[in-house]
Amino acid sequence: MKITSVTTYQVPPRWCFLKIETDAGVTGWGEPVLEGRAASVAATVEELSDYLVGQDPSRIEDLWTVLYRGGFYRGGGLHMSALAGIDQALWDIKGKALGVPVHELLGGRVRDRIKVYSWIGGDRPAETARAAREVVDRGFTAVKMNGTEELQYLDTWDKVDQCIANVAAVREAVGPNVGIGVDFHGRVHKPMAKVLLRELEPYRLMFVEEPVLSEHVDGFADVLRNSPIPIALGERLYSRWDFKSVLASGAVDIVQPDPSHCGGITEARKIAHMAEAYDVGLALHCPLGPIALAACLQIDAGCYNATIQEQSLGIHYNTSNDLLDYLVDPAVFTYEDGQVAIPDGPGLGIEVNEEYIAERAAEGHRWRNPVWRHSDGSFAEW
Repeated sequence: MKITSVTTYQVPPRWCFLKIETDAGVTGWGEPVLEGRAASVAATVEELSDYLVGQDPSRIEDLWTVLYRGGFYRGGGLHMSALAGIDQALWDIKGKALGVPVHELLGGRVRDRIKVYSWIGGDRPAETARAAREVVDRGFTAVKMNGTEELQYLDTWDKVDQCIANVAAVREAVGPNVGIGVDFHGRVHKPMAKVLLRELEPYRLMFVEEPVLSEHVDGFADVLRNSPIPIALGERLYSRWDFKSVLASGAVDIVQPDPSHCGGITEARKIAHMAEAYDVGLALHCPLGPIALAACLQIDAGCYNATIQEQSLGIHYNTSNDLLDYLVDPAVFTYEDGQVAIPDGPGLGIEVNEEYIAERAAEGHRWRNPVWRHSDGSFAEW
């Protein structure tokens, strides 16, 4: 079996899908995207296709190594996201060719389903308590919300008080046993992160995500190690080498690599196993589409330290299309009691609606994250 073609589709609301075809008639799908940079990732996929066409798709580890190391310059968001979608599609091909789900090729399952959480409140957290109650009523047992809007290095206590009030209202609305993740989204600099972590302690949070940007963890490690709130981060880290120092610091309790950003299933599993060696949990990042979620669930199936899975159903970014729109059978993601079942069909376990993908790709998208500014006119982290 040889690879014959590599095709990308930029589809609404902000995703990029990838199809790899073979001369045996087996097709694999992946989701190579970096939010806001989908066209750049698609261009990188096209460049990498020079190494792929004519190759045996079953040699996944060798192809990954060539695509990572063969261009001399390596790593970073664009390269690793392009490689991620290719890797997902290669695993999809291999599973389909052998008639088994990807997790069977990775040692089999350690679980049949995994807990998921639902996003609430949008970029600027609002009406979070009502939204939390609604998703809990639909069966979710965990939610995640943005903690703040813009924050300066040193900011006023009304911003802190608003964050605390939002979290307190959600806790009151859902009761003591629903998990609440609070995402600082890299908006918070070290001085204010110290304040917020302390003030949030009484609310029994599931985790605080990206309390500071990952590049600042080394200077903040003592605070993070001593926080009683579990610390999660990693969506903006792209390889096992990026995660190495973060894990060694002891500052993180849950790693969040994104299998559509960090080199795919192959690399995400290696990161997950590194984390397990440090007794650190895994919560794969996935505010993306159905192919990305399917890839995450194949990883979750076989990783003992996988603890909860992000998913984008109803997320505030999904305006023109939502998670299930591109699937032939949306029931493949069966949500029940706050969990989702691991797909057990061949490959990634899903069947995409290729005709609808082509139709929506004709419209495409040009999604960009907002650019925020402080009151003094300076750039604010989003």
